[in-house]
Amino acid sequence: PSLIGRPVVVCVYSGRTEESGVVATANYAARGYGVKSGIPISLAKKRLAGTNAKFLPMDHDFYKQASDRVMAILKRNADEFEQVSIDEAYLDVSARAAGFQEAATLARRIKDEVRASESLTLSIGVGPNKVIAKIASDVKKPDGLTVVMDGDTKAFLSPLPVERLVGIGKKTAERMGELGIRTVGELAAFDQAVLTKEFGRALGAYFHKASNGEDEEPVQERGEKESISRIITLKEDTNNLEKITEAAYRLCEETMVKVRDRRVLFRRVGIIAITTDLTIRMRDKSLTTPTDDLQIMKRAVKELLERYLAGNRQELRRVGVHVSGLVRRTEGQSQLTGFL
Repeated sequence: PSLIGRPVVVCVYSGRTEESGVVATANYAARGYGVKSGIPISLAKKRLAGTNAKFLPMDHDFYKQASDRVMAILKRNADEFEQVSIDEAYLDVSARAAGFQEAATLARRIKDEVRASESLTLSIGVGPNKVIAKIASDVKKPDGLTVVMDGDTKAFLSPLPVERLVGIGKKTAERMGELGIRTVGELAAFDQAVLTKEFGRALGAYFHKASNGEDEEPVQERGEKESISRIITLKEDTNNLEKITEAAYRLCEETMVKVRDRRVLFRRVGIIAITTDLTIRMRDKSLTTPTDDLQIMKRAVKELLERYLAGNRQELRRVGVHVSGLVRRTEGQSQLTGFL
């Protein structure tokens, strides 16, 4: 409470000097001075000179405890629950909410419960799928609630800048600008064949579907006990797709050894990205059928890395891969991929 109204900066200190390290995050008061995650602490102090700013060391264990309590509240209010990071989750509430208005009422109850329990605000987006809900959650931060009903998705998306879509970062937005694409509506109307030529088959298809408000990805819980993962520290901090993919492919091969030793198939493939400020992001995708095919895993990992790096310029320190949705292989079981 003593920090209310003051610029607050949370830092990852390197330990070399009092000012060496990077900003992990900052509150809205500090962001008004141009302080944001990833910039050097020394630069943040210059921008906040003359203010009563407070600089704090990162305390991940404490944040994790608070996150776990908040996530427990969210999970109690969901039919299906999927935690994406320490501060983000998707809830499928279609069974307990008859329509969008009931979903909005549920969202308000969740916000009230979290505020009463943890003295924290959160922003919620309500939409027909994950793409729309994610964008809606960012519209009225902090402490926002935005509802986008099924028939309003195109009207909601069309005027937004393309950067609002997950997976479109500065470089991708610049290339789209060269193609005459500046809004989500312009992207939705753009020739998908040209998008595929410019950005690859997977990203081209994703950009086309997402800009039209289409997303069939289900909300699905990620259970640590039912997953196999491998993670490594990269030789150097980088956002180079080729270097990161090369390391991820080695992890795929190591993971596949464990998959086959356990005689299981997997339904989902995911990546773990840990940036230089120690932020952890996870992305995954569902497969059409359970498999233990290494090439399918590598293709999925590359697609997820391409999408992640297109929307995130910050360099990675560590990278990981994981498979989940495990099912036991039965004796003599065949897969369609074996005949192709």
